[in-house]
Amino acid sequence: MGTKHRRAAVAAVLLFLILMLVSCRKATNSAEVRSEVFYEYFDTVSQVSSYAGDTVQQFSENATAVRDVLEHWHELLDIYHEYEGMNNLCTVNRLAGGEPVEVDPDLIEFVLYAKQMCTLTEGEMDISLGAVLRLWHDARSAEIPYLPTEEELKEAGKHIGFHNVEIDEEHCTLRLTDPASSLDPGALGKGYAAEKAAQMLIAKGVTGYALNLGGNVRCIGTKADGSSWRTGIRDPENPDRIAVTISMADCSCVTSGSYERYFTVDGVRYSHIIDKDTLKPATEFSSVSVVCQDSALADALTTALFCMGYEEGLGLVSSLEGVDALWISGDGTLRYTKALGPAIL
Repeated sequence: MGTKHRRAAVAAVLLFLILMLVSCRKATNSAEVRSEVFYEYFDTVSQVSSYAGDTVQQFSENATAVRDVLEHWHELLDIYHEYEGMNNLCTVNRLAGGEPVEVDPDLIEFVLYAKQMCTLTEGEMDISLGAVLRLWHDARSAEIPYLPTEEELKEAGKHIGFHNVEIDEEHCTLRLTDPASSLDPGALGKGYAAEKAAQMLIAKGVTGYALNLGGNVRCIGTKADGSSWRTGIRDPENPDRIAVTISMADCSCVTSGSYERYFTVDGVRYSHIIDKDTLKPATEFSSVSVVCQDSALADALTTALFCMGYEEGLGLVSSLEGVDALWISGDGTLRYTKALGPAIL
């Protein structure tokens, strides 16, 4: 993980933990809060916390189980490294244009879900944007950041779309038919892994836990006294401060912001969130947050809403049961769905 990325991720985790601990201080004075942090997964800082009054052994077992889930999905969805004994997305991308690649059934499930999210958002959340995203990744990661040329973007744009992805559920294979096509799960992977970890804990009968994958927050149940937690939405202009605090229980809160993983060229700041219509960083919003139970859905929607106009995004959110959103525009204007109002503190 790059130093700037880790610093931002650590800040997000600390902000989350401070808010949780402040809201829980009275409720947990008879039950010790336990927490463990992982640095190895999804290029961010991940944290699992228990407010359930677990014993040391109980928490250790549950934290280890969360680590195992995160490691599994990190390796499957890694597009930069391959791992012994498995074919992951890096393998699929490397062999694009060749024969079908046999993969873990979980990876088939993920790609099918990603395709579903692509359809739901009319292509605004599309893991097949890999060819374009690679250009922007290389540009912002360079020793001297630069902008991809129009010609490069236009050429990369020819190699995106799920029509290039062959999914064979029966034989558990994936194939990219276009040799220049690639998959990039960055807009979905953290939320998907967080939800898998949450569902694993729920299946074990665990409650009173909170997961935070670089700001992707998933709460399981409520605090020990049955009340909700609080999580903060950072001020895009001053990420060390909180713009909005949200009360939440048994749900997820995921935020995409232009203050994360940005880079600057000639005094202009460019976000890492790429609009599929322009193939360039989206500019209308500084921050978009989604609150719903499913962390994977929340993660997918934040990227999509960031690239949609407000009215279009509001229409999409309004069509989905149990989903709320909050938008912060570039000029600081804050808007949110009506049902979210009572949860804003």
